[in-house]
Amino acid sequence: MDNKERVEIEAATFRRLLGHLDSRKDVQNIDLMNLASFCRNCLSKWYSAEAENRGHEVGYDAAREIVYGMPYLEWKAKYQQEATQEQLDKFSQQSKNFKKISPVN
Repeated sequence: MDNKERVEIEAATFRRLLGHLDSRKDVQNIDLMNLASFCRNCLSKWYSAEAENRGHEVGYDAAREIVYGMPYLEWKAKYQQEATQEQLDKFSQQSKNFKKISPVN
């Protein structure tokens, strides 16, 4: 496999990940953070940072629209649920172990 094919496969995989997240709007960002230490907002930050690394300006809001498939405030109004006390407690406990999410490795 050459580099171009690898990049195309990685891009297709990313699109599938976004599609999967879009089909699981019931999975809240706090659930993703509690389980995997990343969420849709993290993906948006990484997207924006990687675009900037390549000389393109894709602001955080524009990146969130790509990741969420719609403006973030619209997604939030339609799909974000109030976090339960259990979710908040788990997040508070686990957040001590979160590494600062670095947009660039």
